[in-house]
Amino acid sequence: MAKRVVLAYSGGLDTSVAVHWLQKERGLEVVAVACDVGQGGDFDAIRERALAAGAIDAVVIDAREELARDFVIPALQANAMYEGRYPLVSALSRPVIVRHLVEQARIYGADGVAHGCTGKGNDQVRFEVGTRALGPDLEIVAPVRDWGMTREETIDYAERESLPITATRDRIYSIDENLWGRAIECGVIEDPWESPPLDVYTLTNETATEPVEVTISFVAGVPIALNGANLDLVQLIAQLDKIAGACGFGRIDIVENRRVGIKSREVYESPAALALIMAHHDLEALCLERDVMHEKARLEPRFADLIYDGMWYSPLRQAISAFVAETQHHVTGDVRLRFSPGGGAVVAGRRSPFALYDYGLATYDAADTFRHQDAEGYVRIYGLGITTWASRQSDADVGLSK
Repeated sequence: MAKRVVLAYSGGLDTSVAVHWLQKERGLEVVAVACDVGQGGDFDAIRERALAAGAIDAVVIDAREELARDFVIPALQANAMYEGRYPLVSALSRPVIVRHLVEQARIYGADGVAHGCTGKGNDQVRFEVGTRALGPDLEIVAPVRDWGMTREETIDYAERESLPITATRDRIYSIDENLWGRAIECGVIEDPWESPPLDVYTLTNETATEPVEVTISFVAGVPIALNGANLDLVQLIAQLDKIAGACGFGRIDIVENRRVGIKSREVYESPAALALIMAHHDLEALCLERDVMHEKARLEPRFADLIYDGMWYSPLRQAISAFVAETQHHVTGDVRLRFSPGGGAVVAGRRSPFALYDYGLATYDAADTFRHQDAEGYVRIYGLGITTWASRQSDADVGLSK
């Protein structure tokens, strides 16, 4: 049995109660580890809250640049969208948090890692599988899964134990946020027939009254500039969130299939993520050779599934990432996006010094350089198999079907 654990600490109700509960009910020393992945908040206050709840120490780590560099970029280059719609907001932040949990466990000589996930969510899978990949010797403790308290009972426990919590009984939604977007659950959202109330949205509140265009510049599949201004990815995402979100772009309302086998209605806000994936995918259409692009498209859903399912540190995810990285060498250029009030977004233009689009081959005007006389023989040979089948078997097959 572990004697000391590092806890993935958010500063919220469950993890604050978990600090005290693990100490009192399990006799464990707790080191709280809070990772800034772009969710905002007062991390000095979060650290003090963990210590007041009984943690022997509290560590705050700024992981925003790391999340962008090591996790968002590979996912963007793979156009990763779970079930074709969800840009993996929460799923992408978990492996970077796990990386720091295992690192801090080594620093503090901890025997285990703890998290505040419930028993029917995806995050328990991501935290635990990731921990077993990076620290297979570490015990995993899941207090929220073990104590079985409702939200009301958890608040009652915190009040009885005089714990420093900010939660209230009238909280409606559960929100997870990082630099790649926001995930909203609970409340009326749990009824898939009901429309999400407008008060769930913060990134996509429509304030723009006119369409707006932006130009996103990529080098080797990495966005490096917005409207000609060079920015690091964290800054670029923040600015693009504001521009696209002001037009109401970036809302996602889906029923998705959780890893644990249940369907869940989820609402997300990811204006920058969706805009960057749209732009990147369009630039690839200009720069990637046909077979490479088709094979990459075949692998992209599998890549997204692996991230969603907590398999970031798996050998298959690493192998697919190696393939994706190889495809990105010439994905360099600019994409112009046009956002319209009401949530609309389209690609308005694209260009690249490595474009495989050849105007002379594509045009039908006098600049045409395509050798039309070559087409007859090509098409005849291409269709030779179907021609042979049609002459020998098609009549017989038709006769059998009568």
